[in-house]
Amino acid sequence: MRLDQAYSGNVFICSSDDYAASKAVIYGMPMDYTVSFRPGSRFGPARIREASVGLEEYSPYLDKSILDLAYFDAGDLLLPFGNASRSLEVIGEYVRGLLADDKFPVGLGGEHLVTWPVIQAMYEKYPDLALIHIDAHADLREQYEGEVLSHSTPIRKAAALMGGENVYQFGIRSGSKEEFLFGREHTNFYPFDVAAPLKGALPKLGHRPVYVTIDIDVLDPSCAPGTGTAEAGGITSRELLEAVHMIAGSDVQVVGCDLVEVAPIYDPTEQTPIVAAKLIREMLLGFVK
Repeated sequence: MRLDQAYSGNVFICSSDDYAASKAVIYGMPMDYTVSFRPGSRFGPARIREASVGLEEYSPYLDKSILDLAYFDAGDLLLPFGNASRSLEVIGEYVRGLLADDKFPVGLGGEHLVTWPVIQAMYEKYPDLALIHIDAHADLREQYEGEVLSHSTPIRKAAALMGGENVYQFGIRSGSKEEFLFGREHTNFYPFDVAAPLKGALPKLGHRPVYVTIDIDVLDPSCAPGTGTAEAGGITSRELLEAVHMIAGSDVQVVGCDLVEVAPIYDPTEQTPIVAAKLIREMLLGFVK
């Protein structure tokens, strides 16, 4: 897939058709081959784009308009269905191309394993990278049912690559006992809540480059039922927006972001892709400088 290949269907609202002049690039990663419960997140990127049509261009939170930001929607990457290993290679190759062009990557998932090759590409460019991970699940398993390529493993892989001291996890409320033990011993592990511990953690990061990955299931299922592994007891969309704005207003240098695990088939109300689209708007306006 060419870096500047426009999507043939819907694009995110107000996207530019000029790749070269765009600061940020939205791209979809329609993969859900390794999910442990309900599939369907490969349809998430398309539905988020469709839901974006209902957005206002203006963010009253940030007093900015996406009309003033040049960003390109490249559409969904062409991934070989069922081939997780090759799909991850395609994602990594694409993101490396974006970074070579000095673009800010904004990924739409897809299951959370798609974040792993993005982190690898980011770490190659930014060896002092820190990771902010906002999720209901720890994603710290080494394998799931014998499979090392699983959506329950990307943060464990990131910790091995970057060093767990550079991984910051928020909102975690589900995982094995071993995962919780690993997180408490090896990462900056803040279970259950997001905004309050994030406020305390951000000053520790200073001006470092940071990649932000958000799993939509950090939200309570009452806010976002359209996800493959919904987990009761989550935060509200208001708190998640607050967290995004907190990161945007901090001293860290956000160098890329993604939002994953929207599975629209489980939400006939469409509130999940609607909140996801708003989060993408706020991340674009808050993170892309």
